[in-house]
Amino acid sequence: MIDNLPEYKLRDLRLTMLKSLKAQHDRTANEKILQMEARAFGLAYTREEIRNELRFLERAGAVKITEAGSVLVATIRQRGEDHLDRLICLEGVDAPSLEG
Repeated sequence: MIDNLPEYKLRDLRLTMLKSLKAQHDRTANEKILQMEARAFGLAYTREEIRNELRFLERAGAVKITEAGSVLVATIRQRGEDHLDRLICLEGVDAPSLEG
């Protein structure tokens, strides 16, 4: 059994959001798209929780956030891509699998 399931799930959510951003042709997605992507992987979070975790990734230097009205729009930064490429390890974000 996982000792701290909520934190484990948040680490997985952050990784899933980075992967989703990298998969976009312009490396950008809004909070609603990221919420839907997370749900596709069994991670059910509210928009507010998604926004909080985007802010976490922004503080880590992994994403850049802009506001479009009341919606957050995130773009992956080099630091986020470096994490996905396993060149660095971002604290609080799951490591990507070796398969990608």
